[in-house]
Amino acid sequence: MTKLGQWLWGLALLGSAWAALVLKPLGLWVPPPCHQILLPLPIYLLVAFGCYSLATIGYRLATFNDCEEAAAELQEHIGAARADLRRRGLQF
Repeated sequence: MTKLGQWLWGLALLGSAWAALVLKPLGLWVPPPCHQILLPLPIYLLVAFGCYSLATIGYRLATFNDCEEAAAELQEHIGAARADLRRRGLQF
């Protein structure tokens, strides 16, 4: 199962549990304080997921490794391409 499938499966499971508690199709009784917490729960989870995503992206950017060898190799390729273009008559 792909990661997307796992996320969708988890969201469907949580969504159906939330709908069963909020909409009460099975006649489940939920105390009023819990019901007040359950109503905005998807919005809270969406905000928490956004915070987690931003934190993860920030951490990955902060710990991103520089590739000195790859940068030097790329500069060599750029130099070779410019020399080839100059040889063919292109002016920079």
